[in-house]
Amino acid sequence: MVAMAALQQQSMAVAAARGSHLVVRARWDTSRCSHTGKVQLGLQSSKSFGSLRARRAICSAVEIEKGAETEESSSLNDLETKEISEDLQPVVERDFTGTPYIPIYVMLPLGTVNYENQVTDPENLKQKFIALRATGVDGVMVDCWWGLVEGKEPQHYNWSGYRQLFNLVRDCGLKLQVVMSFHQCGGNVGDDIFIPIPQWVLDIGKENPDIFFTDKQGVRNPECLSWGIDKVRVLRGRTALEVYYDYMRSFRQEMDEFFTDGTVTEVEVGLGACGELRYPSYPETRGWKYPGIGEFQCYDKYLLENLRDAAEARGHFHWAMPPDNAGEYNSRPHDTGFFRDGGDYDSYYGRFFLKWYSDVLIEHGDRVLTFANLAFEGVKIAAKVSGIHWWYKTASHAAELAAGFYNPANRNGYAAIASMLAKHHASLNFTCVELRTPAQAKGYPEALADPEGLVWQVLNAAWDSGISVASENALSCFDCEGYNKILENAKPERDPDGRHLIAFTYLRLNDELMNEHNLREFSRFVKRLHGEPIES
Repeated sequence: MVAMAALQQQSMAVAAARGSHLVVRARWDTSRCSHTGKVQLGLQSSKSFGSLRARRAICSAVEIEKGAETEESSSLNDLETKEISEDLQPVVERDFTGTPYIPIYVMLPLGTVNYENQVTDPENLKQKFIALRATGVDGVMVDCWWGLVEGKEPQHYNWSGYRQLFNLVRDCGLKLQVVMSFHQCGGNVGDDIFIPIPQWVLDIGKENPDIFFTDKQGVRNPECLSWGIDKVRVLRGRTALEVYYDYMRSFRQEMDEFFTDGTVTEVEVGLGACGELRYPSYPETRGWKYPGIGEFQCYDKYLLENLRDAAEARGHFHWAMPPDNAGEYNSRPHDTGFFRDGGDYDSYYGRFFLKWYSDVLIEHGDRVLTFANLAFEGVKIAAKVSGIHWWYKTASHAAELAAGFYNPANRNGYAAIASMLAKHHASLNFTCVELRTPAQAKGYPEALADPEGLVWQVLNAAWDSGISVASENALSCFDCEGYNKILENAKPERDPDGRHLIAFTYLRLNDELMNEHNLREFSRFVKRLHGEPIES
């Protein structure tokens, strides 16, 4: 344990050192020390690291560790030694002082407004708002659930719970991003409550189940409405587009004061499963598990009719059905005839089907955002695109294809989506900016995931189309490593045009975030996102 004691001494010397440009975050992880007295340098508390003294201290610490290693038994394998050597490398953080100010919003709990259309535990929520404001947070994001507001009868809207919430937010000095949530809450990753779509819509679905997305087994998914009924009058005399528009217009009228005084800064328009522009291709309610490829969701009669019309227009009537060799929810690409390398996805039929499937998605977004701009004239609108990063390192990108993103390795499937958003002056909100590809490879090597590559592709597709980009984390994040990755993507260091995100939404407000240590780490992240100096 002599080496450990010496290294700890050197660590204290580093902690005492102060520098002006570089920041190192380190901790002693004694829980991972072996019986030989090795110590691994991880990532935790903030200490500056720029002076000559600090650099010498680190070099000395490494030399002591190396000396201790030479005295150990030669039975230690090379892999262990390599891993420990890598862990000893200090992680240098960028100094974001003076960089562009990026506002940050915190996503509220899914059940902030309850079934009685009241704010859940408003006093507790107020205290959390005060704590968030103290960290420098700009505002909060909230889902305005269609199933709560128009739940009982068509065109009977109850906004009372949201008015109560908006007043509370404004009184605490925070801003608001609101989401027009035309989908069910429950049945997906992170859903901790259940809020169905309106009961009167579900009643219609009992008589006409084809209003819902349907998989190849004929199972209906009531999470959201099929895009096949966007222009079909099957909802008590209204089309789905008219239903969405009436809801958005009612919200704009009822909440006018919050738009007028600037409390509401943006409206994100729900466009599909989980409020994202995608098909519900990987629902947990159907037994999907990561990293399954998911399934195509176009077997309701309205979308099948649309597919038949497209096939006839192309002159190939036998192309009027989805592929029959695309596997199941938890299949791997290489186990299917459609998605495997050299598979049917790249055949003439495959390219026709995938283009049609993706076009339906883009056309749906185009139609709904047209109505959104009418309802929210002069207000910034946004659309959310999910970060489906698993199987990104394969040729077919099977999981993306099943979700409606026609993005195989030889095609940029996000450019058309970005162009559609640009047409409506809408921002793109993208997820998974906190994920690192090496971490995904270590945890799920079989998934061949590449979140960093996907983020780079999507952000550049959006920026090349001239639209603004915001983002949010896909999973809970409380550590500096995740925050550093978010900052890297938010403010690319070597972007020649100085492009950066226009906003970031943090997922999500909960008791764990309010933990003293987590809140202190989060506050530090907020300052760096704002471009403010932080204490060394």
